Amino acid sequence: MENYQAALDTAFHALADPTRRAVIARLIEGSASVKELAEPFDMGLPSFLKHVKVLEASGLIGSEKIGRVRICRLVPARLIAAEDWLSEQRAVWQGRTDRLAAFVERQHLIGDEQ
Repeated sequence: MENYQAALDTAFHALADPTRRAVIARLIEGSASVKELAEPFDMGLPSFLKHVKVLEASGLIGSEKIGRVRICRLVPARLIAAEDWLSEQRAVWQGRTDRLAAFVERQHLIGDEQ
């Protein structure tokens, strides 16, 4: 369980940055070189590579060097784990809001009877 929590922590840390979220969104479409991924961003390649390293360390992406080009690809398992956690949280909060709505409705009916 502790390893699962650490994996979620690193995934959410990586996803906390808009540049890294944009990289993930791009990689959903398919693999791309670091150069292709960096093009839309107004930053130097060394700065962009720091984002790539965070994504790799989180397990959200993987990369391999083919000749002189580093190709990045999405690793969906970590995204699926984050999505599963969010779904669990959504279910918990949905249940709470449903119970609150039922309580408010009962209070409203009691108030109408008086």
